Amino acid sequence: MEIIRVHVKFKGYVQGVGFRYTAFHAANMYRLTGYVKNEWDGSVTAEAQGTRTDIDAWITKIKSGTYIDVMDMTMATIPVLDDEKTFEIKY
Repeated sequence: MEIIRVHVKFKGYVQGVGFRYTAFHAANMYRLTGYVKNEWDGSVTAEAQGTRTDIDAWITKIKSGTYIDVMDMTMATIPVLDDEKTFEIKY
């Protein structure tokens, strides 16, 4: 299966609701690498690397999180990072 990497920007009720922790745990569940980070404008950005199926399942899992309400999301495919081994929460 082909490995891809995406950059995702989530907007809505995504800060102060456990979004980053949900994204982190879901990424580990689907064996994705990358990161998740709160932004100054109230959005959350993330990069995730894995199969398209696992990335789609990861996004679905995040959106189903308690208190999380994603009102808008943009996603773009970006180059894969071959040496990345983990998914982390950036501060």
